[in-house]
Amino acid sequence: MKNIRLIVLDVDGVLTDGKLLLSSSGEEVKAFHVHDGMGISLAKFVGIEVAIITGRRSAAVEKRAAELNINHVQQGVKNKVSALLQLAGELDIDVNQMCYIGDDLNDIEAMNMVGLAACPANAMEEVKQEAEIVAERMGGNGAVREIIESILRQSFDYAALVKDFLNQQAVRQ
Repeated sequence: MKNIRLIVLDVDGVLTDGKLLLSSSGEEVKAFHVHDGMGISLAKFVGIEVAIITGRRSAAVEKRAAELNINHVQQGVKNKVSALLQLAGELDIDVNQMCYIGDDLNDIEAMNMVGLAACPANAMEEVKQEAEIVAERMGGNGAVREIIESILRQSFDYAALVKDFLNQQAVRQ
C-alpha cells in the first residue's frame, strides 16, 4: 500500500450506490457521498492521483469529477484493462503502483492487474474474492473514503496528514 500513486475508481456501485435514477426527461441522476469526496481530496493532497474509469456515460460524473479536480475521467469504457494501461503510460505509473476500486464482474480483470485491488462491502461475491481490501461501507456510502484512509494510514502519519490538510484549508479561506 505504501507505493500507491494512482487510485482508479469505478462509478456505479463504488462512488454511487449503484442505482440508476432517470428523470422524466431521461436525464440520469446520481447521488455521491461527501465523505468519498473528502477522501479523494486527502489522497490528492499527498500527491496520489485519482482517475475514474466507468462503463457508462453520465454528465453527473463529469460534474462531480470537475468538483473534485479529477482530471483523468474515461466514460463509456468497454475494456477497462486497456484504459488502465493507457493511464499508466500517460502518467508514467507502473500498474503495481495503482489501486483499483471496483464492484462488479467487469472490474475483475482490471483489479487483477494492479498493485492493490479493493471493493465496497456490497460488491459482487466474485469481486470480493479478488480484492485485498473489502470496505465495511457500501458503495456510495463512504466506501471510497474508507479505502483511501486505509492506504493513507499505511503510508503516512495520518494524524499529521489531517492536521496539515486542515491547516492548508484554513489558509485558503
